[in-house]
Amino acid sequence: MSRRPTIVDVAHHAGVSKSTVSLVLQNSPLVRPSTRAGVEASIAALAYVYNRAAANLRSAHGDLVGLVINDLRNPFFTEFATSAQMTFAARGYATVIANTDEDAGIQDRVIATMIEHGVSAFVISPAYGDTASTFDRLARAGTPTMQVLRRVDPRTPLFPFSAPDYVTGGALATRHLIDLGARRIAFVGGLPDRPVTHERMEGHLAALAAAGLAPIAYPGRPSRAFGRDMARGLADARPRIDAALCFSDLVALGMLSGLHARGVRIGREFRLAGFDDIEEAALAHPQLTSVNCGIAEFGRSAAATMLDWLETGAPPVADHRAPVRLAARASTLG
Repeated sequence: MSRRPTIVDVAHHAGVSKSTVSLVLQNSPLVRPSTRAGVEASIAALAYVYNRAAANLRSAHGDLVGLVINDLRNPFFTEFATSAQMTFAARGYATVIANTDEDAGIQDRVIATMIEHGVSAFVISPAYGDTASTFDRLARAGTPTMQVLRRVDPRTPLFPFSAPDYVTGGALATRHLIDLGARRIAFVGGLPDRPVTHERMEGHLAALAAAGLAPIAYPGRPSRAFGRDMARGLADARPRIDAALCFSDLVALGMLSGLHARGVRIGREFRLAGFDDIEEAALAHPQLTSVNCGIAEFGRSAAATMLDWLETGAPPVADHRAPVRLAARASTLG
């Protein structure tokens, strides 16, 4: 190596994160003996010299985690970010939180800036779009990075992915509607080109097929406005649609409002279920049946997984799915 080796070079040589090398250099007791031995062997092999003065200048950012979220206006993502941030704080890590507003360009600039400021790790609920260069940048930086809730980069051994089990959630909700007698069940909302839509529909379609029922889908933006607009069409559809599983609670709450305005008896004439089980689902009237993703616990678990990665140098499993359950309420039960 013609240039002076860096801590990133040591991390790549040892097959651990930059933060793990830092912990070894600081004689931290958090590092496993076998991991420490491997890092020390790489330091010797590369003739790396620890620049303590430079490390002291960087120390202000040594316990900083970048939390990059696609849409903090959505309560589902807000609950995740809050739970993750509190878990990091409890372990002495500060977080810098950025809302990318579903814009891949903003996401790229935010992540580049955070890398320049020396964050120790990233937890990203990514925006969709052209993200290859962003994740290439993260790979070059050697910063431990998790994808959560959405997967946009296929290199999950490098950028591990964790999300609720959306497929099972879609199946649970659809079987619930079928068991209650629904036979023409629409899937409402979700943009058709997005993997998260496909996953939420996959279990739904499998449950319909098992019951010998035909699929009905109305894709669209996952918003209250779309749900309210769809309520009129579904209430007037002939042959009559008798139930809907919505891509998200926001769509379902919009439908709830629209159906109520048309005098439809929700839970009797029309059964309605959402996805995510945000707090408002249990406060709506009637209360909304929803797939509960345990998002607060998921946020805590994702943060704990990243902390283990930082402190041990061992990356998490490449693809993890957290359990979900159905919270059945009046919008389907009547």
